[in-house]
Amino acid sequence: MAISLKDYAPLGLMAGDASDLDVISTVLQDAVAKLGDFAYVPDNRRFAFVANRFVWECVGARRAGPFARVRAGVHFDDVIAVKYQNLRNDAKDAVVELLAIRFEPGEDAAGAIMLDFAGGGAVRLEVESINAYMSDISEPWRTRAKPKHKV
Repeated sequence: MAISLKDYAPLGLMAGDASDLDVISTVLQDAVAKLGDFAYVPDNRRFAFVANRFVWECVGARRAGPFARVRAGVHFDDVIAVKYQNLRNDAKDAVVELLAIRFEPGEDAAGAIMLDFAGGGAVRLEVESINAYMSDISEPWRTRAKPKHKV
């Protein structure tokens, strides 16, 4: 069964707590991006990136393709600091695959948002609170490849 536009509706999500962030993490699982598409704007206290997310919500019970990806924009506000771990943020054309977004609570509403990537890399966002947004910004396109996970 092929993906058609009737199966797809653009997503726009926001997160204000860890449960909301889990939803965004699920939607962005297996998204791919270039490190050059990540940006931290300290004056605005914003970390943002664009990625090609796999459209999991259109897969359903299908095991064979074609499947779809869509360009998604993501940003986090109230960001105090950003640290790259096991990633060379100067390698702008390096492609990373997002596995999960998780929150490590600190005092009050503060804490760290971790972007975990395949191969052990991560981006740590020190935040005053969870304030995240994700929205699809393109039409979907077909792809034959479905991400595979080891159990």
